[in-house]
Amino acid sequence: MILVDQAIWPAHGRRFAHLISDESFEELHAFAARLGLPDRAFHRDHYDLPDAWVGRAIEAGATEVDPRELVRRLKAAGLRRPKVRPIRRIP
Repeated sequence: MILVDQAIWPAHGRRFAHLISDESFEELHAFAARLGLPDRAFHRDHYDLPDAWVGRAIEAGATEVDPRELVRRLKAAGLRRPKVRPIRRIP
């Protein structure tokens, strides 16, 4: 299932939502391609979706959920890819 949260995340002078799949990355990438999202919008485990595109995603079949539910479903599916921070070397 494709899920989208509310466009509450500020960046680049606008707001963004997150678009995920709770089944597979293949499903997510196929859905994003149908919407016309560029590859650069993909970040580890989700697409950043501009606020103006949220309605289009819902019309195409995405289900709107709150951000906590989105993360919970991503983790439950085993698809969460947390940001990896580089190891700092001690001089």
